[in-house]
Amino acid sequence: MADAIKNEVRSFPSGKKITVVFVIGGPGSGKGTQCSKIVKNFSFTHLSAGDLLREEVKSDTEQGTMIKNLMHEGKLVPSELIVKLLLKAMLQSGNDKFLVDGFPRNEENRHAYDNIIGIEPEFVLFIDCSKEEMERRILNRNQGRDDDNIDTIRRRFEVFQESTMPVVQYYEKRGKLRRVDGAKSADEVFEDVKAIFVQLNAQVVLSFVIW
Repeated sequence: MADAIKNEVRSFPSGKKITVVFVIGGPGSGKGTQCSKIVKNFSFTHLSAGDLLREEVKSDTEQGTMIKNLMHEGKLVPSELIVKLLLKAMLQSGNDKFLVDGFPRNEENRHAYDNIIGIEPEFVLFIDCSKEEMERRILNRNQGRDDDNIDTIRRRFEVFQESTMPVVQYYEKRGKLRRVDGAKSADEVFEDVKAIFVQLNAQVVLSFVIW
């Protein structure tokens, strides 16, 4: 399957720069809010691995049925399949700037992305927020939801620490991490986020001038 997907990468226009930014943060860190603001201000296409999986499940395809069965059985969807859906959405968007929300969730996701798509992210935006603050936000915004009881929330935090933080550390070692304080108000966080994306735009313009 990986070879077939690699062939699809050639569908990107030859010589056209594809910009990818990963957005990572714990549950309740405000990723969705910041992604919406980035899309509005910087014309990125927002892609969420979770949303892409849910959309595929709703379809009548064989792949959608397989994903649905895996989820029902409590099994993880293979990383290659997630990346395949991500690539398909990128190609169909017609855009060349992508904001990938909540991905990679773990090292397996990261390896699959590198092997199949292989477009180096410009940087990884890490919305850093304390466990206490994220817990407070989730409980306040989703009162009454069964999947947002305190035990479930804490388990989600544990999974994030165990699975996703090694990805954050990997990109930090490579100088790719851009960390913002997610404990601030959404508007204050975006001021920090905006400065990072303005700098990215300036680098892109400069690269064209030099070229």
